[in-house]
Amino acid sequence: MMAASSVKMNPYLVSIVVSLAAFIELLDTTIANVALSHIAGSLGAGSEESTWVLTAYIISNAIVMPISGWLSGVMGRKNFFMLCIGGFVFTSFMCGISTSLPMLVLFRLLQGVAGGGLQPVQQAIIRDSFPPEKLGIAFGITGLSMVLAPIIGPALGGFITDNYSWRWIFLINVPIGIVTLFLVEVLVQEPENTKKMKSTIDYIGLGLIAIGLGALQIVLDKGQQEDWFASTFIISLFCISFISLLLAIYWLLHQKEPIVDLKLLAIPSFSLPGIILFFVGFTLWSATALLPMMVQENFGYNATLSGLVLSPSAIFPLFMMPFVGKMVNWIETRYLISLGLFINAIGMWLTSLITPQTDYTTFAIARCFQTAGLPFLFVPATTLAFSKIPREKSSNASAIVSLLRNLGGSIGISLATSTLIYNRQLEQSNLVQHLTTAAPGYSTSLSTYIQTIQNLGIPAAETSSKAMGQIYQELLHQASILAYRDTFNIVAAILFVLSITALFLPSKNLNKQEDT
Repeated sequence: MMAASSVKMNPYLVSIVVSLAAFIELLDTTIANVALSHIAGSLGAGSEESTWVLTAYIISNAIVMPISGWLSGVMGRKNFFMLCIGGFVFTSFMCGISTSLPMLVLFRLLQGVAGGGLQPVQQAIIRDSFPPEKLGIAFGITGLSMVLAPIIGPALGGFITDNYSWRWIFLINVPIGIVTLFLVEVLVQEPENTKKMKSTIDYIGLGLIAIGLGALQIVLDKGQQEDWFASTFIISLFCISFISLLLAIYWLLHQKEPIVDLKLLAIPSFSLPGIILFFVGFTLWSATALLPMMVQENFGYNATLSGLVLSPSAIFPLFMMPFVGKMVNWIETRYLISLGLFINAIGMWLTSLITPQTDYTTFAIARCFQTAGLPFLFVPATTLAFSKIPREKSSNASAIVSLLRNLGGSIGISLATSTLIYNRQLEQSNLVQHLTTAAPGYSTSLSTYIQTIQNLGIPAAETSSKAMGQIYQELLHQASILAYRDTFNIVAAILFVLSITALFLPSKNLNKQEDT
């Protein structure tokens, strides 16, 4: 036995430390969203250009994530994890002091590279720190950072941006990261069963993954902005991504030591929960993106208040994660997953009941229901996914699971945003049909607006056109709210169907066979 492994560290303490590193990385995927307009104004850039601050991070993060298992094998899991933390701290500092948009985008790209390995390695470390019978508790701890960071991010980002400077959304990572780096050095041990992989680089596999996932993320992030397949740019990137990923799958399946072990997906107890975790990302991220957008666009909330709509929803997952971690030992995981999907579906449906008079409390309660099912999703699905994975494959499995979850988030945001735009156009067309003199509501509103405008001393020749303008603005407002309602209903329907499908997942007693 190695000397470094002679003292067994408390697994709960180790879990908290490594989860802190993953938490600040996940926080940075949402904390910058609400600050884009401030960043653009500060650096003299357009709003469209500033979105590359988000895109650059997502692209590089997605590329590194699936190969993090291989990098852990080459460098050693602890060394790789510490390198990621150190790189994340440095690039966060450089983002915070950036003096131009190109400089900020460059260091956000590098920040995504450094942060890409933190989630998978955190999950692998926690998985191997606990005995098999306590995997549920282990992933309950892991889930706290995975679920809470996207919820807290917008609120924290809004508060920092409105009260201090957007630069602090990056600089805040520096002291936390330095402390975490020290604690990881002291507490985390390299597992004895880690098998050093060959250090030669599979340039073909790496290149195909980088091109395929990078192009896919650009398509998902810029597709709506470029009008999807009406754009040659998007079509080209989609074809590049599709061909590259197909070639990558073929290549990786024929390698003796692939940088991404796709053969793990042949294990049903791993691949099926992986699909569920994909939809965990889909649900969490799409709702996290839609709700702040809605309250800012239609209800006049600022960045801080829109973030505070999300923050109360962190309470239930915070307290329930550890309990659900214990429940997986005596309740079928598929039943817990089905319950989680059903609760989330109820939350989406409740959000679809909004009206122009809906207040903050109602939004916050609906959001709490949106996230109340997440503990019943994340913990059982992750526990089931790793139940038949040998410990030496933990890093590879964690990389795939993290990629599936993050891809679900990217696709969820993209599809939800596109659906929202389509629904908005549809609702506008439906409402316009009622703007006729034969419609009593229209005639009454027009008369009321004309009278109000005349009372303000506006010349009679202008009252009719100004009244029509007021009515059109109200139409756009109502169409937008209806579009959000329609979109939340669609997400709710998807979750309802999945809650039934989850009942057909492998039962827990099929996964009693533990690692050897």
